[in-house]
Amino acid sequence: VMSVVRVPTPDQEDGRRRTRERERLVKEQTGHLNRIKALLRTVGLAADKLGRPDWATRWLAQQRDWQGQPLRPLLVAELTREHARLMLVREQLEVLAEQPMPQPISTTSHQLMRLKGLGPVISATLTSELLWKDFKNRREVASYTGLTPSAWRSGGVEHDQGISKAGNRRARYVAVELAWLWLKNQPQSALSRWFHGRVGEQRGRIRRIAIVALARKLVVALWRFVTTGLLPTDAVLKA
Repeated sequence: VMSVVRVPTPDQEDGRRRTRERERLVKEQTGHLNRIKALLRTVGLAADKLGRPDWATRWLAQQRDWQGQPLRPLLVAELTREHARLMLVREQLEVLAEQPMPQPISTTSHQLMRLKGLGPVISATLTSELLWKDFKNRREVASYTGLTPSAWRSGGVEHDQGISKAGNRRARYVAVELAWLWLKNQPQSALSRWFHGRVGEQRGRIRRIAIVALARKLVVALWRFVTTGLLPTDAVLKA
């Protein structure tokens, strides 16, 4: 159980807004894309060229339904509005990408990006959601992300209920996503070798359990890297 309470300063709390807003905008973007594709599928069409600002007036205006008839006016109007919302979200994402990060987050994020496989989004999210805290040991790091095992005991019966999920959900989600990327971009690292030695050629549930364990080990290794400069064993820096 994570029982350590360290209240962030106003600047630290404000520094989180950039990555959290981006998370919401990406979800909105996905929702608009899926809605447009679903509406077009009802008339037998596949979405194309959605990134163009003039999509509604050029591409959509030329389309015909599966019977070869012009699209109904109310459907066209709904698609036009949905596409306008999609363009607004993408414009806001571009503005957000150009917005500078607060200095403490920027410094730690750039340090993480020295490692092969870590990009600006994952580095900034890990920094703003996890690595800004002053943890005392690796157990606090793993507990804050909710990646620690949750054991259940009753008399002589004992079994594992999986991870606690009691910590920061954003940090936990990014840690698991990063674990998969780590296997791809850092195949010779000690953590990747540990994973493959444990899982081998197995698939399914065993692999999913092992990737969570790898995520737990990885966040601890990255915490040590940003606090002490200790590079994860056999990890590769970007050229």
